[in-house]
Amino acid sequence: MLQPVSLFTHPDPKASVETFITLFEKAGVKIERIASHGQASPEGFWYDQPGDEWVMVVRGEAVLEVQDQEPITMCPGDHVLIPQHVNHRVAKTTSDTLWLAVHVPGDESVLV
Repeated sequence: MLQPVSLFTHPDPKASVETFITLFEKAGVKIERIASHGQASPEGFWYDQPGDEWVMVVRGEAVLEVQDQEPITMCPGDHVLIPQHVNHRVAKTTSDTLWLAVHVPGDESVLV
């Protein structure tokens, strides 16, 4: 029997640690719930991911830095698609930031 599960009911064991929960994963697609509690990427660190990532702020606020552009302030409901190999980092999150992230394979993962 299908049963709904709320994004808000997952426990966040330690506020000092960012938590990642995989909600769904199949054929290279991964959907994650990410709870941030004021975390940010280390200074000078940039993500360079092999696939595209769509992220949405569900609760709280966050600031994304994308190389060669102005920082992006995200509020609840805001979402952005980060194409593969676009350098980005999380500059700031509030103590109650909740993200939904969808990762999909990049072009090099496609078999012809």
